Amino acid sequence: MSVVDNAVYRSGHREAEPDSLDGALDLLRDEESRDGRAPSGSDFAWIGLLRPDDAEMARLARDFSLPALAVEDAVTAHQRPKLERYDDIEFVVLRPAWYVDEEEDVQVGEIHLFLGADFVVAIRHAERPDLADVRRRLEADPDLLAIGPRAVLYGILDRVVDDYAPVITELRRDIDQIESEVFGGDPDVSQRIYRLSREVIEFQRATDPLRGMLHTLLAETDDESDAAIVGLHRNLRDVADHVEQAVEAADGYRQLLERLLTVNSSLVGTRQNEEMRRLSETSLSQGEEVKRISSWAAILFTPSLIGAIYGMNFDAMPELHWTYGYPFALALMVVASLVLYLVFKRRGWL
Repeated sequence: MSVVDNAVYRSGHREAEPDSLDGALDLLRDEESRDGRAPSGSDFAWIGLLRPDDAEMARLARDFSLPALAVEDAVTAHQRPKLERYDDIEFVVLRPAWYVDEEEDVQVGEIHLFLGADFVVAIRHAERPDLADVRRRLEADPDLLAIGPRAVLYGILDRVVDDYAPVITELRRDIDQIESEVFGGDPDVSQRIYRLSREVIEFQRATDPLRGMLHTLLAETDDESDAAIVGLHRNLRDVADHVEQAVEAADGYRQLLERLLTVNSSLVGTRQNEEMRRLSETSLSQGEEVKRISSWAAILFTPSLIGAIYGMNFDAMPELHWTYGYPFALALMVVASLVLYLVFKRRGWL
């Protein structure tokens, strides 16, 4: 099986490492049966699995009497964070997140926890986070670990929520860059805003449900008569505060990205209008030039037309042998050109 770690704990201390999963429970329950003791929360098995297949999950469900609906969710994965109770077994789904800088991407994993009276089964569907660190930290605090499965749930919750902080920092850095790109006129910034908005929404889906889960856990650990439970309550309160910060940051980032997208659309529209205005001014300027050129072309064409007609050298042409024909032709050219000049000038073409 895809077992990462399998250990039995008594009074907060790691006592045994069974070779099999059912061996962990057998070890616990056989000794309890011999001693005539009821299952104690301080004596439990903690089993860590990484990507178990369907056959492994079926065996796990059989050995630990896990509820079928929860096992189905654990096999299917892609669940939202939640805490569900099935008689004496709790099923918890957590969504750890981490930031991949090379891709500017928020990756979200999934952890499923089955908590019974004397066992914890932790199932990971991604390499991160490494729960071995959580195990070492709890083993270094026997008083906390002696609380039992709830201490393990707290330790994993704390690790998952602590890992949200670097994600928030990197998202803030990306948004700062986007702000500079928006006001710098980067043409590709809209795509980046949209892509980052999707990442923030995915991050919100991982963090928002934790508020209700922690509210439930805090209500259950609010027992001032037990010093260990008081300490656990205090630790869970700290986790709840960090969750609130993550939720508020994600919500703020989502709203900020929406405003940035609106501002960018306005700026793009303004730049497009300015470009259209410049194009219109250029078009008007070119039109004026065309008018001016056309006017001078018409003025120069008229004398050329008159000269061309009288240069045909046909015998039967009016005024061909007239004494004043040549001065008349020149005068006609000058008058026609002057009339055209005055007409175009009056219309503003020249």
